Amino acid sequence: MRRITSLLICVSFVFLQQSSESQQQQLGIAGHKAPSWQVSDWHQLPDAVAKLDVSSYRGKVLYLYCFQSWCPGCHKSGFPTLQQVIKHYADDEDVAFVAIQTSFEGFRTNTFEQAREVARQYGLKIPFGQSGGRDQRSALMRAYRTGGTPWTIIIDRDGIVRFNDYHISAAKAVRLIDRLKQG
Repeated sequence: MRRITSLLICVSFVFLQQSSESQQQQLGIAGHKAPSWQVSDWHQLPDAVAKLDVSSYRGKVLYLYCFQSWCPGCHKSGFPTLQQVIKHYADDEDVAFVAIQTSFEGFRTNTFEQAREVARQYGLKIPFGQSGGRDQRSALMRAYRTGGTPWTIIIDRDGIVRFNDYHISAAKAVRLIDRLKQG
């Protein structure tokens, strides 16, 4: 009886471990064509532009940063990294930046108004969008299979997702963007 119990425990552990690894492998869509964002609420759009989507950036390398205004990791690492990478490419027209709040919890705090306040707080002059809210799960999160926030997505000139994960250092982002700019 002890052997059967031990065997069942081992089989259960292997199954749970494989299930967990399978779920982790399902996050992100690196290597795939970047889907539409389906974002309708925007702040700081370029002049004469009513809305943005991934197709608006064809021909550029795009750094897309997903956040929630109440996310400690977003403020501790995500926004500082975003600021560093933006500063590095300040005069480079081949690289673009967009931040989208992908609300999936804390809906009273993670509002569009709060996203606008975050843009002001960090002095970011890039487009800020809002995806998701109390009545609607973030379409961007579903389409890009993000695992939460902070989440960084880097898309090449042809609209293919090349990085899609929780965190990237500024140095690694710069290396990847430079490589993508070359070809």
